[in-house]
Amino acid sequence: MGETIKKETINILDVEVYCEHSISEKPPIILIHGFLASTFTYNQIVPNLSKHYSVLLVDLPGFGRSEKSTTFNYSFKNYTKLILAIMDHFKLEDAFFVGHSMGGQVSLNVAKYAPERVKKIVLLCSSGYLKKANRFLRYGSYLPLFQWYAYRYFQKKDVRGVMERVFYDHSLITDEMMEEYKRPLMEQDFYKSLLRLLRHREGDLSTEELKQINTSTLLIWGKEDEIVPLKVGEKLNDDLPNSELVVYEEAGHLITDERPKEVYEQIVDFAK
Repeated sequence: MGETIKKETINILDVEVYCEHSISEKPPIILIHGFLASTFTYNQIVPNLSKHYSVLLVDLPGFGRSEKSTTFNYSFKNYTKLILAIMDHFKLEDAFFVGHSMGGQVSLNVAKYAPERVKKIVLLCSSGYLKKANRFLRYGSYLPLFQWYAYRYFQKKDVRGVMERVFYDHSLITDEMMEEYKRPLMEQDFYKSLLRLLRHREGDLSTEELKQINTSTLLIWGKEDEIVPLKVGEKLNDDLPNSELVVYEEAGHLITDERPKEVYEQIVDFAK
């Protein structure tokens, strides 16, 4: 059995941040979720990871059980400051990083701005090469009705249909999973923070920036990923100077749920 995971909300950079952690003398590993997700992304692999590592999972502000702040700056640079401040809070000098989807970009930004604090990175179906939101959307987000339109858009989304896009094997989708991903979408403040993210979010790191990141990086991808196609992983692998790419057949975007045993084993082997 893994270590007991403590769940708590801490105040970092004047925002309430939900964390799950088991901090001990074991080497630390920080797991960061993606867009519209939460720490729940890692629930299949954390019990085993906690046997070998001090694990720290964070709901990024605006998502999961963290505050949907209307004052926080939702840029990658500020998320990086937040992660570094959380590391200071838990007295972690450095750590291994695991980032899924948008969490991969957050992890890469930490490696860019504070490489001495990142031992190695595992990118799980990481986002890459997305541009900043276009000017129309950024300006439109200031209009009074924009939040209402965003709310209506997500409320009309069929959660089952969305889950089927992120899974290759639809039989793995559970009611608990759908409830966990749907819950934050029911919060009115989520849409306020979503609009701020739209305004603040820079584009993903460029090829030139990626080439400057020398941190050892493992990329793990589902070959059938419809959200972030494999070609993104292949390009990231080309641009990152110290990386390798592992691809799983018959797996989609939520690789931690479709291949939990393999992903866990890959992380442990890579982090040695």
